[in-house]
Amino acid sequence: MADLDTTLAAQGYAVLDADGAATLLHHPVAALEDWRPFWDRLPADRYLRDGGRYRRRRHSCFIVEGEQVTLVPHRPHWQPVEYNALHGGIERHFEPMETAHLAHPLWARWLVAMAARASALKGARPWYMEAHPFRIDTTDGIGRPTPEGAHRDGVDLVTVTLVGREAIKGGETRVFAAQGRAGERFTLSQAWSTLLLDDERVIHESTPIQPLRPEQPGHRDTLVLTFRAGSFQGP
Repeated sequence: MADLDTTLAAQGYAVLDADGAATLLHHPVAALEDWRPFWDRLPADRYLRDGGRYRRRRHSCFIVEGEQVTLVPHRPHWQPVEYNALHGGIERHFEPMETAHLAHPLWARWLVAMAARASALKGARPWYMEAHPFRIDTTDGIGRPTPEGAHRDGVDLVTVTLVGREAIKGGETRVFAAQGRAGERFTLSQAWSTLLLDDERVIHESTPIQPLRPEQPGHRDTLVLTFRAGSFQGP
């Protein structure tokens, strides 16, 4: 935890383990287990242009300024085609996160802790933050965490928290320098470990997942947060 901000600034990405998450929250990380049922109730993503049925998600937006977290009126998710060639250029209307999730005592604390990483990296300011709880499953025999391929998101900071993996193989994370040839590959396997990405400097993707056993479908649950200065992305 002591090296998180300096590592992120030095190489454009960093990984925080569950113990580090507990340090950030000043609370045992086991309390985050209360969040798991929310992933069991995620609605299907109706916008997958590859025809897949493997992704479920919700979406809510906030402004985080210091210790203050403000939920903004529900709005569509939008990305330019320059950053998402598959799903960019369209307004995608997802169901908002559940009220009980947003009311959980550690939810705002988590957002404030992650926004502080953005401020350490880019300078303190209000952060326009989008939250995406994802479930990628093996309903189609294969699930694609990043169907758009290796990409940037057009924001300042991206955080990817592993909520859990169940009966799957694959889902390897790959991080590449946006300028140059440096890269690294690894698999997030510890629940509540978090990958932080300086979106200006690195490109990222996750490889497809497959079931460990054909007769037992599996899934990979993540929480993706994006932090952007100035405004939300919009057409």
